[in-house]
Amino acid sequence: MFRNLGGEDMATKSTNPAHPHGITELCQAGARLYASALRLGRIARADIEAAPCLIDFALLHPDPDDAAWLRPVPPSVALAQHLHPLEREILERRKHSVQLTESFEPFMDISTQGPPVTHAITVLEGVNRINAALDQATAECRTEVLTVQPGGGRIEDRLSKSLDRGLSVVQRGVRMRTLYQHTVRHSPSTLAYAERMADSNVEIRTLEELVERLIVFDRTVAFIPAQDDRQVALELRHPGLVEYLANVFEQLWNRAAPLREEIKYEPIPLGISGVQYSIAQLLIEGHVDDSIARRLGMNVRTCRAHVAKLAAALGSNSRAQLGYLIARSGILEQDS
Repeated sequence: MFRNLGGEDMATKSTNPAHPHGITELCQAGARLYASALRLGRIARADIEAAPCLIDFALLHPDPDDAAWLRPVPPSVALAQHLHPLEREILERRKHSVQLTESFEPFMDISTQGPPVTHAITVLEGVNRINAALDQATAECRTEVLTVQPGGGRIEDRLSKSLDRGLSVVQRGVRMRTLYQHTVRHSPSTLAYAERMADSNVEIRTLEELVERLIVFDRTVAFIPAQDDRQVALELRHPGLVEYLANVFEQLWNRAAPLREEIKYEPIPLGISGVQYSIAQLLIEGHVDDSIARRLGMNVRTCRAHVAKLAAALGSNSRAQLGYLIARSGILEQDS
């Protein structure tokens, strides 16, 4: 049976481009005229101009005695003609499935002899698949969850999902440690989330700069993003990789400050704040506003406001002059 590009039998589709429909969706005119032809035994050719599909689907054929008339094909005969290619295709597919089963059967016993293979790295594409993997790891977690959440305040919807997932873990007695950036200290939604998560097994700390997003469950499986748009993630189960990432977390954790404790900055002259001091460091390194904002977990507008205050404190009139004045002021040398 010939097929069109869509894989549909040509016999099941009307060939008239102005009258497109399948035989299972016979138009009203076609159904009415076919019923009339069956009742009367024939129908005038001129009467079926509104339903050329009757000819396309072989429901009518020319009257051998008079070319101006058409005779109906009995429904049982028409049905058999259209079912035959489908039944043949089903038979061929069943035969193919049997052949596939026979081809793979010798390998089935081999694959069941050893322990199941766990992929060291699994690519998770799409938000739904990522969330499904996280939900499974959350359900299987028994001792500890480590999370790094860079950026500023969290979106309400995302916090709501994190709250449900987090509470399900904490209620089982699992310890949970989370690292945010200092900017979340000014985010009401994130602070409200912290209140809801308050528990002896929950600790939250903040740091000025963080690595990219990271979640580690029981030091056996870790999740990291694979693209900036967060539509693709990596599920890591190689012991060496997971342990390395857990050690990175511990180093960041030891440098971080508890969320509810005030951050103590060393006094800096000229009225420059700790955030502006960090921005000055990044400006000297050549970072632009977008990069600085992303690294410090703030929006670009806030970053530019801090740059403006830094420029005013140093008496700068231009971006180029600001870099020179930062270096000349010696404020970055205090740290060393």
